[in-house]
Parts: sequence; C-alpha cells; structure tokens
Amino acid sequence: MTRIIESLDDIAPGYQVLYCDLWGCLHDGVRAYPEAVAALERFRARGGAVVLLTNSPRPAANVARQLEALGAPASCYDLIVSSGDAAQEALASGRFGRRVHHVGPERDLAFFRDAEGRPFDVELVPIEEAEGIVCTGLFDDATETPEDYRALILHGKTRGLRLLCANPDIVVDVGEKRIYCAGAIAEAYAAAGGESFYFGKPHPPIYGLARRRISGKLGFEVTPEEILAIGDGVATDILGAMGENLDALFVTGGLAAGDTATTANAGPDPALLATFLREARLAPLMAIRRLR
Repeated sequence: MTRIIESLDDIAPGYQVLYCDLWGCLHDGVRAYPEAVAALERFRARGGAVVLLTNSPRPAANVARQLEALGAPASCYDLIVSSGDAAQEALASGRFGRRVHHVGPERDLAFFRDAEGRPFDVELVPIEEAEGIVCTGLFDDATETPEDYRALILHGKTRGLRLLCANPDIVVDVGEKRIYCAGAIAEAYAAAGGESFYFGKPHPPIYGLARRRISGKLGFEVTPEEILAIGDGVATDILGAMGENLDALFVTGGLAAGDTATTANAGPDPALLATFLREARLAPLMAIRRLR
C-alpha cells in the first residue's frame, strides 16, 4: 500500500540519489516551488545527490538556464539528465537519417547542437525531403492540438518515416493551462500506423544515461536500491521507476491533483489515491501532496 508522507524528510535512510522530475514537482513552468527547492537542498546537505530527470527535449545546459530563470538554483541539484540528452545520442548515430524534418518550436533548435554548440551531422529539411522526423513538441503549444498535425502524420506514415520523440510527455501544466507535448504527436503517429521511438521516461534510454552519469560523478556504481524516483506523472515517472525497479514517491499535486483531491493545502484523499493507482495498475512506495 502506498504510504502518504508530509515531507521529503520522512523518507527512510539509505537513499543515496534522487531522480527528481521537474514540471509539476520542482516548478510549474512559470516559477520554481520554494518548498521543493528547499527539500532538495536539505537532501544534498545530508550527503545525498540529486539528479533532475526530465522529459524536456532540450539538452541539460539549456534546461539549467531555464531553471535559473524560473528561480531554481544550482544548489538544489547535482546533475541534469534530459530526454533531449538521450535522444541526441540517437540523432547523432544516424538512426533517423541525415536529412530530418523537425516538428517543434524554434526555441528547441538547440536540440540539434552538442554540448559545445557544434551542429550534429544532420540537415533540417521539409517533410517531403526527409529521411526521418524529429519531434520536440508542437510548433505552437499554446493553441495547437495533435489534430492539427493529421496531414503531416499521414504523410510521414505513408512514406515510412521513423519518428524520434524527444519528449514522451503527453501533456504538462504551465501555470493553470494544460498543453500538449511531443509525446502526444508521437502517440498519434503510432496510432496512425507509423513508428515512434522514445528516449525519455518511462523508457530505458534516459535511465541508463542517468545511471552512467551520476555513477561517474560520484565515483561509484549506484544501485537501484539507493535511488528514489520522484514525479507527478504516473505514465512517465512512476511507470518508469517501476520498470527500473526503483522506489517511487508520487507527487499527487501535479497532473493528478483533480483525480486525488489534492490542493495546495490538503490531500491527497487516501481513498481517491488508492482508486487512481489501482486503475493505473501502479503502486509507488510513497505519495506526497507537494515536494517539500
């Protein structure tokens, strides 16, 4: 049974590393949550390490700049590993061709450059000339839905183009507004009969990359028993943690706030939480209203 806790300080000793989600846990897309920042800083002060594990399609350096602008200081984490980082490895390998069509906003063009700012050996071309599709999001996530991409999806599927999804999230909340992400396009592409490939949570590539990087930083191999995954997405954070045999802390005040009767000052309702998790067929070790 999932245990409801009040604070990150209530977790049992023994965890050396946190895999912490960003959107819905550390920030809401508009500002960082001060209590979440403080909780992660306390964990680090006790000798733990914090990996910010995010489905952002942007490379880690770009995510760090975004976090700073939102008010999340570098003092609350040791390492950032993004879906963009994991997907970049696949892009650079040529698995999706050297001529690709980019679906996503202009702000995501950093995805096509390495950590030193050098462009990968790929060319961005119209869909008619592409050997593959790279989806980092919607062109205008403030107004568009996957339905607006029906023609592109059918064109790509008909030509047999493989789609690299740099962010498996279906939706996120930006302040009070819910918007679609790259995962929604990839899901629609697969439903139409196309091939979609994912590199963020809940899929293995991002977890393998995170383990390699944090083990290298700490100087020893981190075991699954020493990692606690924190997130608000049952289909990404919690499902991914279960797949990797990691303990998980479910933040109910994010995407599932309505389903679990979680507000800023109360919840989750134990009965609603139990029903929600039973229907999701997932059993995180713990749940918390907000990361704090």
